[in-house]
Amino acid sequence: MRPSVRSGVILSYLTPALLIGGVVSLVSVYHLNWLARPSRPELSACALLILASACAVLWIATVRRQCRGFGVQLRDMAAKQTLHEIECANPVMNKLTGSINDLIDLAQKSMENASRRVKDLEIQLKVVTVERQDAKAILQSISDAVLVTDPFDELVMANESAGRIFQFDPAKACGTPVDKILKDPKIIELIRDMRQSRSRGGRRIIEHAFPRGEDPRDQDRIFKITLSCVCDRNDGAAGVVAVLHDISREREVAQMKNDFVSNVSHELRTPLASIKAYVEMLLDGEAEDEKTTREFYEVIQSEANRLSRLIDNILSISRIESGLVQINKQPQSLTVILKEAIEVITPQAKSKRITIVEKLTPVFYQTKADKDMLYQAVLNLLSNAVKYTPDAGTVTIETIVDEPQNRVLTKVSDSGVGIPPKDLPFVFDKFYRSEANSRMAKGTGLGLSLVKHIIENVHQGKLLVSSEVGRGSCFSFDLELAA
Repeated sequence: MRPSVRSGVILSYLTPALLIGGVVSLVSVYHLNWLARPSRPELSACALLILASACAVLWIATVRRQCRGFGVQLRDMAAKQTLHEIECANPVMNKLTGSINDLIDLAQKSMENASRRVKDLEIQLKVVTVERQDAKAILQSISDAVLVTDPFDELVMANESAGRIFQFDPAKACGTPVDKILKDPKIIELIRDMRQSRSRGGRRIIEHAFPRGEDPRDQDRIFKITLSCVCDRNDGAAGVVAVLHDISREREVAQMKNDFVSNVSHELRTPLASIKAYVEMLLDGEAEDEKTTREFYEVIQSEANRLSRLIDNILSISRIESGLVQINKQPQSLTVILKEAIEVITPQAKSKRITIVEKLTPVFYQTKADKDMLYQAVLNLLSNAVKYTPDAGTVTIETIVDEPQNRVLTKVSDSGVGIPPKDLPFVFDKFYRSEANSRMAKGTGLGLSLVKHIIENVHQGKLLVSSEVGRGSCFSFDLELAA
């Protein structure tokens, strides 16, 4: 305790003691004076009590005043001590506060940078997602089969065309090794070799054929495979993209064109060679009499007609296939068209003593058809029936009307040599002729092909054939009745 505080405490106790002492002295004197006057003792007691009470009140007031002052001094001393301690600790607190503020600023900046980075990553993720979706959409829209593999030869992406060709589900096959998806070892080998080559920016184009199905009679499908190696920034192989383009139909068309040119050349050369030979004999004077000369002229005329028919058939088929032919469909009586064709073929049938049997429906049944083209188709069928029927045979032409189905069926059957079973699937192909029957009659192999185009392509009907070797053939076509 400090000296100022100690002196204040002593003073607070000394002051009431002096007051009490003074009061007691006064009371004693006063009491002694009153004692000399014994007639009034109660007054002296009251005076003494009043004086004692006054002294007590004065003392209590003095003590309270001293205590209040002492408390104020203590608060001042405590405040000064606190200020002093704060002033002593202020530099450290300032440094600590500065460091904390710096840390807070650094944390805020880090959080702001992280927030910006997160936003940038979200934007990049959205862009990548959109690009991936676009890539999938583009991939699915490609008609060719597309396979994308990773550095481990596992499937990353494939379109529906690839799934149909290799018979797997593209959505479920992702992440599966290609050797478990693809059944063709050649394609698996090509993908692996391309990945191992790490040919950055290069590609390989290979033609490969594999079976269309499990049936060995099915023709192989031919694919042009384009392989590209996808590399990363470090020139490491990141995967392979394989695009398979089906060129089977292109090869078939190319082969058909080659066969067509070859067959046309052969068919044109034969009548031209005959015409040229007989003309040369006429020029050389080998026809010495009128009869021989007439025979030469007849051969030349026959071969010229054959050549004309060949050219006409080729042009007719070409126009139908290209869609350039002008079709004039009108309600026509099928029976009338059939009778006109029968009248034309009758002389040829009589020359071989062939009987033509007619089983035709009434003329009022009509079908919507191009009269000239349908007539040409019927005439070709009747001509073939007569040519491949031996002498004294029979050719039957029949029509059957199915009113509930609104259809009419026409049959042209003969008692001829028939067609071998192995040749039946090809009788409607251009320039195809059965080897077993080629010596029996001359032909170009275009008649039945033209009939098929007229019935199915022009009139949207159905052309069928059935045959048995030695017992004859039956060609039938089905058309819709006119309303």
